Order: sequence, then structure tokens, then C-alpha cells
Amino acid sequence: MKHYTLQNFDLLKLIAFSLCLMAFTHPVIAEESLADIRAELDTIRSQYEQRIQALEQRLETAEQQLAEQSVSKAPAPAPPPVPEPTTRESTAGSYTSANNQYNPAIGIIIDGEIWSYGNDPAGRSIPGFAFGGESGLADEGLSIGESEFVFSGNVDNWFYGQITAAIEQEDGEFGIGLEEAFIETLSLPASITLRLGRFFSGVGYLNDKHKHTWDFADQALPYRAFMGSQYGDDGVQLRWLAPTDFFLEFGAEIFRGGSYPAGGNANSGFGSTSLFAHTGGDVGFSHSWTAGLSWLGADAAERESGDEDDPLLFTGSSDIYIADFVWKWAPNGNSRQQNFIFQAEYLWRNEDGKVLLPGAAISTPLDQDASGWYVQGTYQWMPRWRAGLRIDGLSADNPGMIYTGSILDPQGHDPRRYSLMLDYSNSEFSRLRIQYNRDETGLESDDQIGLQYIMSIGAHGSHAF
Repeated sequence: MKHYTLQNFDLLKLIAFSLCLMAFTHPVIAEESLADIRAELDTIRSQYEQRIQALEQRLETAEQQLAEQSVSKAPAPAPPPVPEPTTRESTAGSYTSANNQYNPAIGIIIDGEIWSYGNDPAGRSIPGFAFGGESGLADEGLSIGESEFVFSGNVDNWFYGQITAAIEQEDGEFGIGLEEAFIETLSLPASITLRLGRFFSGVGYLNDKHKHTWDFADQALPYRAFMGSQYGDDGVQLRWLAPTDFFLEFGAEIFRGGSYPAGGNANSGFGSTSLFAHTGGDVGFSHSWTAGLSWLGADAAERESGDEDDPLLFTGSSDIYIADFVWKWAPNGNSRQQNFIFQAEYLWRNEDGKVLLPGAAISTPLDQDASGWYVQGTYQWMPRWRAGLRIDGLSADNPGMIYTGSILDPQGHDPRRYSLMLDYSNSEFSRLRIQYNRDETGLESDDQIGLQYIMSIGAHGSHAF
């Protein structure tokens, strides 16, 4: 058995006392440390809450000041807006004013020509056809051709107006004529457009195209023979654009009847009427097309045609039916680089009435059918340069033995003409063209060469399809 000494006993007491002291003092130290940490966190939390409150107060004050400044600087209420005029899409070479909606745009077209014929153009005729209107050949040699002055613009938000005055040279003499003068509505409901005044009819494809927009220097044969080159008159036109995904338009017209193929202002000044329908669309990105059917019914009262000095006088009705088709190609729709246009029309006419032949004392009955057509293609193989080929022809029935030897006797001849053209456009405002015609419309063939220059000054409207 081990015996402890006094020293050992004292040492044991000291160790035991130290352990007891540690046991009682350690929790106190831990509790004091936790309290200090909690106090420090509370202090930090309080400081951040105070800073957040201060920032929120500053933000609220700034927003109030900004709102007060906006109210004090706000302009007076604007008056009710005036309805803007509807933008008018150009049709048939129309002109619009881009910058001045209510001021007229002014445009000038200079269309000069130089023609050379193998035979005398003054005495040239086509068997079976008595041409009327402005269907004669261009003067030989230098001529100003047909130049135009165009004034156009929005009258207000309801109406658009256009006046076209043409300066022409015929037989060496100059004359000024009012080619078109019309107003057109801009805001009728249901896609309806009303045109009133003097204008080219919307029948066919070429009829309402102005001369400077043609792809050849002269008009196609069936239009020369049946429409007097172009049928324009004083009248009213109503068009309706159908709400379809593709282009579909219907139209009707009533005219005074003072121009060929009408004449004499028959039916108390309601001498001709027309109906037409046009449709078209796109095929992919590179192709587009349009097609149409038209009818023009004209009543004539002693209509003059043929020789100006000793004309043929026709009284009766002239019904003309037209089918037209156009196909256009441009790579990805970019016609500025390359494009090709195929264009064709077929016209059929019946004239029923009576005719007073030159030198005759009494009229003779007439019931004659005639037809005409043209096919043409123009190809732009690089910017500015184009070439074209056109073939056109006519055909007329024999009106009877009584007309043998007269201008209405076709003499078994089917007129034909073949045309080649090359043109260069330095810009959209200028074009130079050379054209060759092999003319087999008469009993004698003729070789014809024409040079043409077309310059546009001032406002220049976009051309229709």
C-alpha cells in the first residue's frame, strides 16, 4: 500500500483546486465571448439598416423632384392631328410629289427621234385597214417626237391630280395637245378608286402606257390599227382592288366617245364603255407575271379614218376584245443587274355599221372582223444595256365585193413586221435607242431605221408593272 506524504497531499489538493477552477470559469468565458459577438452583429445590422433607410429616402426625394420638373416643363397639349393624305401608288407612268404633298411636282419628258424609211411614209397604207387617230408613222428625218410637260400632286387628303400636255411634230408642224387631265380619289373605302377627267383607258396592257415608257420606239401594230395608237378620252373610271393575296383588279369606264375608235361623241356624249380585269403575282423570288382581259365598246358617228384629205366615214359600233400577258424575270428580284421581259397581246375587233367611202355618194353596210397581235422580248444582260425583239401582225376579213379595191380590201395580204432594238440608259433619267424594222405590212416591204433619245427632267414617277 502506497503512503502519501504531506507534500504529495498538498500537490494533489492544488491539482484538484485547479481543475475545479477551470470547470467553473470556462463557461463564463464562453458566455462572455458569445455575448460580445451578438452585440457586434446587432451593431452592424443597425448601421446597415440606417444606411439603407437613408438611401431609400434620398431616392424617393430625387424621384419627386424629377416628377415636378417634368410637369413644369411639359408642352401644351397638341391639337388634333390632321389626317395625312394617302400615298398614291404610281400607275401608268404617273408622277407624285415626294417632299411637297400639296404642291405640284413638275416633270418634263424630251422624246426626240430620227427616222429613215426606204419608201415614202406619207403614202404608205396597210390593205384592209383604215387607220385613225394618231396611228401614222413618225415623220422622216429629225423630229422632236412627242415631248411632255407633267404637273401632278395631291390636291388634299382626298384627291390626287395630274395634267400632261404633249408637244408633237406632225408633217413638219408643231402642236400642243392636252393628253391627260384627271383627278383621282385617295381614300374611298373598300379599295375603290375613282378617276375623272381625260385619261388613257385601262384596257389591255400597252394602252395606258406613255410613249416614253415603251420598250420600242413605235407602237405595236394592233394598237395602231384598232386604238388609234392609244385610246384616251374624257370619262370616268372606277377600279376595285380585290382583298386577295395576289394582285386582282377590276375596272369599268364610261367615255365621251370623241376619240378613235369612237368618234362624233355618239349617244349624247356617252359614246364608249369598257370593262377590264387584271391579275398577277410572284413565282418565287425571281419571277413575276400579270395577265388581263378587256373589252372596249365604242359607238361612232361619222368617224374619220384613212386619208386625212379625203377620209372614210364610219357610223356604227366597234367592239374590241383584248387578252394580255406579261412575264418578268430578274435574279432574286434585282432587275438593275439583269432582267428579261416577255410581253404579248391579242386584239380582236368587230365593226358593224355603214361606211361612206371616199368619193362615194351613199353609204354601204359593213360588218368586218379583224385581229392583231404582237409578241416581244427585252433582255438586259448587264446594267444599262438592253436588246429587244418584237414581231407583230394584223389580219382582216374580206368585207365583200362592194369594197374590192378600196382601203378596206385586205387583198389576201397578212401584214407583218419584225423589229430589233438596242438601248442604253446612262441613268433612270436618260435613254438612247436604235431600232430597225423590217416592215411587211404593205404590199411592198420597207426597211426602217430609227434613233431615239428620251430624257426626263424634274419629277419622274415610277412606272407601272
